[in-house]
Amino acid sequence: MGVAEAVALDDATLVARSREGDVRAYEHLVRRYQGPMYRLALRIVGGSGDAEDVVQDVFLTAWRRLGQLHDDGAFLGWLYRSTTNQCLNVLRKRKPHADTDLDEHESPAPRTRPEREVEMNAQLDALRAALRGLTPQQRACWVLREVHGRSYDEIAEAIGTTQQAVRGRLARARAQLAEAMAPWR
Repeated sequence: MGVAEAVALDDATLVARSREGDVRAYEHLVRRYQGPMYRLALRIVGGSGDAEDVVQDVFLTAWRRLGQLHDDGAFLGWLYRSTTNQCLNVLRKRKPHADTDLDEHESPAPRTRPEREVEMNAQLDALRAALRGLTPQQRACWVLREVHGRSYDEIAEAIGTTQQAVRGRLARARAQLAEAMAPWR
């Protein structure tokens, strides 16, 4: 299977081929989604090493358990759920106030004015501190919704709760973040 052919194939077809043992089809799924899953993990767990470990574990486990996925078209939701749960497991094992980073690659453009760069760095530091103040579940909900644009249903499925609970966690997270970021308005 060539790259152009795999790009044209939808997830369901690639998953079905992967389930039949087509390693190249699974490699295409990994290439397609490793970036978004890494960014999700990085924003939830805060460290690139932990995020890399989470993504590696998720894709390895997904390969082993493809037979348990009953709807080939649900692969992406399954990945979001697996990645989020793995991140929450990492956070549970950590001490309560481990550092959180939004994205280690996010930094002001090198050509910004020095005073603007200082201000942007201070805002990012404030947001990082505010995110550390959220519970892991609130942080996961916020990242899935605000950064990855997932629906309430998808978030509820990903973290194993109800849509109402997701809405409540998001409301509390947004209120807490708004309060922490008020000086920057």
